[in-house]
Amino acid sequence: MAAVSADSFELYDLRVEVVAPEGAKLYCGARIGDYFELKGEMLHLPPGQGFSIYSLAAVLPLLAAKQRQTDPHDWMTSDAEIACPDPNCPSRLRILRGAKRRFLHSETTAIPLTKDH
Repeated sequence: MAAVSADSFELYDLRVEVVAPEGAKLYCGARIGDYFELKGEMLHLPPGQGFSIYSLAAVLPLLAAKQRQTDPHDWMTSDAEIACPDPNCPSRLRILRGAKRRFLHSETTAIPLTKDH
């Protein structure tokens, strides 16, 4: 097993996918099963698929927290669906945690680690 660097940390890869009741009319421009993936800070869309900026704005504030290990009793651990911001659209955005990915502090910021951090 490889040694873990003293300045490393882990984040979950995330997949955010559109879910809705079968036969529901969606107003956000999405189709059931549309998704994007978040790997570190990079958002990836499948070729040829878009994603509503309004739907993205609804889920974006939660993604950094969902990438991190949370307490098993924290709602951030158990709750995974975000309502579409259009009140007439029955779709939801389901956030799924995937594999953990390791990052180095020294490669993600210019601010050095200190003994206080």
